[in-house]
Amino acid sequence: MHKDLIPDIKKITKSVNIALEEDIGLGDITGELIDSNLSINASLICREETILCGKAWFEESFVQLDPKVSVIWNHKEGDLMSKDTEVATLNGNARCLVASERTGLNFLQMMSGIAYKTYVYVNELSGSNTILLDTRKTLPGLRYEQKYSVKIGGGENHRMGLFDAALVKENHIESAGSIDQAVKSLKESKIKFIEVEVENLEQLKEAITSGADIAMLDNFEDDDLKIATEIAKNKIKLEVSGNITLERIHKLKSLNIDYISSGDLTKNISAADYSLIFKTID
Repeated sequence: MHKDLIPDIKKITKSVNIALEEDIGLGDITGELIDSNLSINASLICREETILCGKAWFEESFVQLDPKVSVIWNHKEGDLMSKDTEVATLNGNARCLVASERTGLNFLQMMSGIAYKTYVYVNELSGSNTILLDTRKTLPGLRYEQKYSVKIGGGENHRMGLFDAALVKENHIESAGSIDQAVKSLKESKIKFIEVEVENLEQLKEAITSGADIAMLDNFEDDDLKIATEIAKNKIKLEVSGNITLERIHKLKSLNIDYISSGDLTKNISAADYSLIFKTID
């Protein structure tokens, strides 16, 4: 797990600000019932085994409403935590803590859920040299958070978007005329890293001939995958994609593919179960 990954503070501040505005809008109507001068303590509990991910987002959710809030963490980002662990304690203005609660938990639950799923997938690949990648199948506006969570869980990021890597797909090939021409055009544009999505073994051979760096094998049958690894050996790196599940990964492990990319990590999210328990101050 990537416990030393440093999150982008500017992106966190912006993302949390949008989330708070979405939830609070013109003001917390029922929050007006709480004494504006009341301070309160709270305890953050995880209710199931999970990977702690999203600490900075959680904390920022409270800081933006109460800069004096105190958040004391008992665990580090990337820690594997058992059920009913006290993750952190908070102290601050009661009205602000109650208003920020849902936003903070939303980030923490989503991000920890992704990190834990990634952790489980990576563990399934233990003993192989295969690297687990995410995809662009993310929730709109939350790509940075979701891809950060994958890295905390021990996976790696595929391209962040259309702007930072070349991935030649069916429509690109058709427009360019062939795989070879598409790759040639990209190389003329001085694109250093080129990946081609192939749908059969013949296209894989074309990708190798073209000089592409990686071939993405899209929804290949098991028998063809075995043949593909033989064809590609020492010629091109392979990435397997399409309907990647935990069960599927177990089957692919023995092939020792270079990369496996799974949209399941960020698309089908199972939120980690956290509770924020408020305690009055005597």
